[in-house]
Amino acid sequence: PPPATPTPGAFPVKPIAAATVGHAVEWFDWTIYALFATYFATQIFPKENEDLALLLTFATFGAAFFFRPLGGWMMGQVADLTGRRGAMLVCVALMAGGSFVIGALPTYDQIGIWSPLVLVLARIAQGIAAGGELSNTSAYLSEVAPAGRRGRYVSFMYIGTGVALLLATTLGFWLTRTLGPAKMAEFGWRIPFILGGIFALVGLFMRKDLKESAHFEEHKAKAIEKVKNPLLTTLRLYPRSVLHVVGTTMLFAVAYYTLIGSINSSVVKKFAKTNPEVGQNVFMALTISIVIFIALQYPLGALSDKIGRKPMMLIFTVFYAVAMVPLSSLIKPDLLSLTILYVFGMSAFAFASCILPAIMAELFPTEVRSTGIGAWYNITVAVFGGGAPYLITWLNQNQMATASSGSSRGSPRWRR
Repeated sequence: PPPATPTPGAFPVKPIAAATVGHAVEWFDWTIYALFATYFATQIFPKENEDLALLLTFATFGAAFFFRPLGGWMMGQVADLTGRRGAMLVCVALMAGGSFVIGALPTYDQIGIWSPLVLVLARIAQGIAAGGELSNTSAYLSEVAPAGRRGRYVSFMYIGTGVALLLATTLGFWLTRTLGPAKMAEFGWRIPFILGGIFALVGLFMRKDLKESAHFEEHKAKAIEKVKNPLLTTLRLYPRSVLHVVGTTMLFAVAYYTLIGSINSSVVKKFAKTNPEVGQNVFMALTISIVIFIALQYPLGALSDKIGRKPMMLIFTVFYAVAMVPLSSLIKPDLLSLTILYVFGMSAFAFASCILPAIMAELFPTEVRSTGIGAWYNITVAVFGGGAPYLITWLNQNQMATASSGSSRGSPRWRR
């Protein structure tokens, strides 16, 4: 098909919707895993040790991150050599398959060790898919955007992501309120994964008629030479760009996966026995904050077209460096505290999310754009994003174990 070159002044609704939906599905699937991990951990892993089961669940979550660089490298080369469309179709198909497998996965009691092994395989497939998704979608949206409007166009990636997050947290709130902890652990956690697979199939249908960007068509001949050794090529020709991608992604990944995954599981596990409504409060607070997050995306993206990307990243970085430790005092079971924590955290996060795809796309030329973003973004996410929930869960459990051990060793006189 002929290249899709937007008419000046016209807004390409279909290409943006088709590109955005896949990225939204990716975030929905990865978010529901983090949000519902505390409910299905003892279904997939041995239930005799709940703490160990949760650690292994998050270890599986982290392991999938280490296949994202492979996906970024593979799908980036496919996208740079043959076009963005084919790579984007493969990514969303892998996400669909992984979600359906997890949603229908038999428990450890039913098939033993095969249950966690199949979970790992499904997460590996989703890790490969996620590795290629952001880089290819970023490249595509940046290439169809008119001059001076790239921030506005790429902001739709995280508008779609925000809608997916909103759906995930709303679904979590409704399920925990309707089913309760026992039924959530029994079967309720499966529902979001089945829905994630259905959403991915919708994304696959929307992408099948996607046309390539004019930028890709103009530069695809140059990619044949440069993509032979993509990592070495980007390091040798664009070392500053690689450093920018790594540094920006490191901040982005740690902030998101700590805020969404780790805090949620820590709060639920710590207060569930004393406050049965804590799960509902977490999901409601997240829902409120994500509505604000969605509303901020386009205005902040437009602002970045006027003032540049750097001031936006500085606001995001300074906030998380200065404010997150004081805000951590709000990790409590009540709705007000959690809402304040998530609203401030997600609002600051919006300053980075609305421009991250544009920043990375602008760092590499068209012929190595998908490969450069896909490889280095996902290597960084694997290290700093995949390990964050596991590390914080491990630290929390050790802190609780130490406190429990100290309180049971002797009398107050001994403790003094």
